[in-house]
Amino acid sequence: MGRFILFRLLQAAITLLALSAGVFFAVNITGDVVSFLTNPQDTQAERQAMRERLGLDRPVYVQYAKFLGHMVQGDFGDSPTWGVPARDLLAERLPNTIKLAAAGFLLTVIIGIPLGIISAVNRRGLVDRIVTPLAIVGMAAPQFWVGVMLILLFGATLGWLPTFGIGGPSHYILPAFSLSLFLIAGMVRLTRSSMLEVLDSEYIKFARVKGLAEWAVIWKHALKNAVIPVMTFAGISLGGLLNGSIVVEVVFAWPGVGRLMLTSVTQRDFTVVEATVLTSGGLYILMATIVDILYAYVDPRIRET
Repeated sequence: MGRFILFRLLQAAITLLALSAGVFFAVNITGDVVSFLTNPQDTQAERQAMRERLGLDRPVYVQYAKFLGHMVQGDFGDSPTWGVPARDLLAERLPNTIKLAAAGFLLTVIIGIPLGIISAVNRRGLVDRIVTPLAIVGMAAPQFWVGVMLILLFGATLGWLPTFGIGGPSHYILPAFSLSLFLIAGMVRLTRSSMLEVLDSEYIKFARVKGLAEWAVIWKHALKNAVIPVMTFAGISLGGLLNGSIVVEVVFAWPGVGRLMLTSVTQRDFTVVEATVLTSGGLYILMATIVDILYAYVDPRIRET
């Protein structure tokens, strides 16, 4: 098991290194960074002085090595837009994104898994006939449209819930549901299909023939074997919630990393763009690695691959 974990950690490190190289070179090919940081009336000498101060006059591989060294220390440089270090902006915004993602993940698990189980157990029943089409609609509905409809219904029309900003628990309901609706629908469909496959297996039929109670067959035997793909989807979903919140954060004016990233792109603040992309990508890689390791604990056969 130790060898498997070491191999997965090495894969994660290589993936993060590739991501850092992609971000660094993508920023460098967008144009002369100095031209975005100086005023049009600045002289060529002033531009050259800034280029030397930022180290942009050095070879690209030297710049990348310096960038890697600073990245490992969490130092992405100062933001020319906000005038503060990029890591300070991340420290301020990242907790808000994590809390929103956690709320969305909680909704995904407590709604998606039970509905999937109920639909599978009552195949072609009333609940299954209602939940399955709704899950398809949930997967097809765009996030921004869901967010706007929720604001119009529960905010503008009924006035039940706040529709923007961060605050108490009620502020999380609409953005968390809008963020997680697609994943709730996916969780329902995956749990249902996984449970149906297990419920049709021979050992489940044998357990029923032995006279085991239906709840024991479902919760002790069927769910235990159907949970592996569900667990994988849940882990990847959490990583997706952390990285896929840009639209929701903009619609609900949520002060998170996604909104910060979009603002940085429009302002051509490449320092913050690099910081937000690498942080988001690193979180996703971390979640994927954790899921792989947990998967290996649940199913030892994975360790041999």
